Amino acid sequence: MVFAMDVDGKATFAFEAKNFREASELCKEDWVREDLNTITSNGVPLCSSTARLTVRRADEAEIVIYRNAAIQAQTEDLVLAYLVDLD
Repeated sequence: MVFAMDVDGKATFAFEAKNFREASELCKEDWVREDLNTITSNGVPLCSSTARLTVRRADEAEIVIYRNAAIQAQTEDLVLAYLVDLD
């Protein structure tokens, strides 16, 4: 299943997980918040130290973005398909 990670309510990236519980675990991973604090969009970090991270099922457009990124990545590793423009 494809899920979307929202940062303070804004769709930020799509990824695949077996179920909602597994997807939700990504919110607790320190490396996710650290990466989102470092990566910028229009000069602004994608995440602050106090941002609320939530997951939900991806919508159809987000699934298409994820599938295209996964095809390009050609890996068995976790693929994060960003839904925002990155610097």
